[in-house]
Amino acid sequence: MKTPILQNHPHHPMTCRPRQLFAALSILAIVGIAGCNRQTGGPPGGLAAQTAQVGVLTLAPQHIVETTELSGRLSSQKVSDVRPQVSGIVLKRLFVEGSDVTAGQVLYQIDPATYQAAYNQARGTLENARATLASAKTKADRYTELVKINAVSKQDYDDAVAAVRENAASVTADEASLESSRVNLEYTRVRAPISGRIGASTVTEGALVTSDQTTALATIQAFDRMYLDVTRPSSEWLKLRKAFASGRLKKTGSDSAAVTLVMEDGTEYAHPGALQFSGVTVDATTGSVTLRSTFPNPERELLPGMFVRARLVEGKNDNAILVPQMAVTRASDGKASVYVVDAAGNAQQVQVTADNAFRDQWIVTSGLHAGDRVIVSGLQSVHAGAPVKVAADTSQRQVDAASGTSATDTASTVSAQR
Repeated sequence: MKTPILQNHPHHPMTCRPRQLFAALSILAIVGIAGCNRQTGGPPGGLAAQTAQVGVLTLAPQHIVETTELSGRLSSQKVSDVRPQVSGIVLKRLFVEGSDVTAGQVLYQIDPATYQAAYNQARGTLENARATLASAKTKADRYTELVKINAVSKQDYDDAVAAVRENAASVTADEASLESSRVNLEYTRVRAPISGRIGASTVTEGALVTSDQTTALATIQAFDRMYLDVTRPSSEWLKLRKAFASGRLKKTGSDSAAVTLVMEDGTEYAHPGALQFSGVTVDATTGSVTLRSTFPNPERELLPGMFVRARLVEGKNDNAILVPQMAVTRASDGKASVYVVDAAGNAQQVQVTADNAFRDQWIVTSGLHAGDRVIVSGLQSVHAGAPVKVAADTSQRQVDAASGTSATDTASTVSAQR
């Protein structure tokens, strides 16, 4: 009887020995690799850690004049609807649509026949009343002499004097009636109430117009001066008042009333405007106040309804902290932050307040100070608390020289929340 061969049995001594040997060799290999990593100082993956190289901007206070840009639409300083004062048929239109007209110029001729007849009748009635008054005066004068010698009774004399007064009152009433007829006759010639440019006519020859109609015959707009009404949140008014109270902003003198107009294509309007008034109440619906500016328009370049921006001077800031816009990041809630290099050479994230822009830079009102080194390049490899290597350090003056900003430059600032 043969003995069975057990070399493939899992618990046989000859079968277990190779597996134990393989496990031991694997452990030694892992320990060896770990030792090499500890000797080279590299990360567990075997890749050498690299310190991020960044470019920084050393901040310095700047002198700027802060302004704000508010959007709005232009409107004519004078707008007048041409409406008929009497009823009748339009016989003629005496103007060219889209042309300039002067105040008092005849625009439409309404059929005057009935009004001419009424005027003639009123004039005849007045002439009759005047003749009656003259006769009554003659009689009263005669009775004045006769009553002295008792040739007429006192009652007849009193009646003659009363007739004079009655006829005089009739003459006054008839004169008023004649004047009313004359005015209505004059109203058949519809005149321009103001000087300006007239639009399209809503009626043609042969149309019936009435004195109480709601539709205007045409509209005239004066173009010599234009209005621009813009709105500003009341919260910004409070911020501006606090900035002046704290001394961060200062008055700029007469320049504070000047307004610059920025056209739709980004160019500046040649003629400066003036801030006429600001609203004294806050709109309950929008929470804003209205600012009205006026602009001269000698070349008729400005048109009603044109969308423009008004640049208003707010004040001068002698210690403004400016940071390039590319260095500022904003979270989903709108909060702004920048990375700075601390004294130990580590990157730190700092929350800042940057609501207004100055050209390609943000005006930082809190969170940064003069001398801080703000990271402006290499941000993609920067982490808070990680060491960084400053490869380039730019001063604020070099940035201003590159952008063409002078120490007393005035540029527009636009709210980041608008």
